[in-house]
Amino acid sequence: MATAQQLKALLQSYSEADGEMFVSVALQIAAHEARTGKGKFASEIKRLVDEIKGKQRTSKVGGSVPIVRPSGELATLLSATYPRTKLTEMILAPEQREALELVIREYRQQSKLREHGLSARRKLLLVGPPGVGKTMTSWALAGELKLPHFTVQLHSLITKYMGETAAKLFAIFEAMRHTRGVYLFDEFDAIGSMRAGSNDVGEIRRVLNSFLQFLEQDDSESLIVAATNLEGMLDDALFRRFDDVIRYRLPTQSELHDLIANRLSAFQLGSDTIEQLVSQAVNLSHAEICRACDEAAKMAVLEDRRMIAPADLQRSIQLRQDRRRTAHEGL
Repeated sequence: MATAQQLKALLQSYSEADGEMFVSVALQIAAHEARTGKGKFASEIKRLVDEIKGKQRTSKVGGSVPIVRPSGELATLLSATYPRTKLTEMILAPEQREALELVIREYRQQSKLREHGLSARRKLLLVGPPGVGKTMTSWALAGELKLPHFTVQLHSLITKYMGETAAKLFAIFEAMRHTRGVYLFDEFDAIGSMRAGSNDVGEIRRVLNSFLQFLEQDDSESLIVAATNLEGMLDDALFRRFDDVIRYRLPTQSELHDLIANRLSAFQLGSDTIEQLVSQAVNLSHAEICRACDEAAKMAVLEDRRMIAPADLQRSIQLRQDRRRTAHEGL
């Protein structure tokens, strides 16, 4: 029987005349009924859904897909959220923004592409240093497309028992078929390490082979996003299986300026001050700059000020530069 959340989503889709959302929820209900042994009822729902699809005249994928909280084994493998992040909130290099906007455009018009025997970009590999926006990108894709976001829990996925990890991986790819969403494999090098590595073991090799097979066979409507800081560790075969590889880097001086200005837009901070801070912030990641800005903002709030004290921000930035330098020296 449909859950309360699904019934609520059906009513919401009806009130908003959102046919795509209505169909998505109905199919999720059908899948649930089929799993509980009510195959005839599930088939009837699917038949009605097919009739609805036949009447739809739009090729645009629209509307929100309501979150169906993972249950059973999937509850330990997937963490579900519903982000509202948008691409406009991110400071991206032009080539990154162009690539992501193309992914969104193709996904929204995937029905149109299918009519011509073409497939939308759905399988993305994001590579680059820590803190440059790879995880946030997956949130933004979910936010732009109004899809739920599922993060794969690697600590639950990877086990010491032979064959168990591959079986769990299969369950995740099955979930992609039943629940449309953005599925993030963060720290992907844990799965995608080179099979010929000197420390390679048979189980890791089998897991990677299974992932390659599942990825190639996947024909769901979900987006698969793999993110890693260690591109050099990835097996060469992976790059051929993804629809696009998007590379991230530390922000340029221009991007640093925009990042500080955007993060502190609710406060007063002179443009000249930002320019002085940019030179001090070189080689820091997007995440490090955001945290430094947040610390300075908190000081202003606690002291009932609308203006950011340049000394507070300089101190926060310098602290992160010192930490980076210490970490580098320790290598």
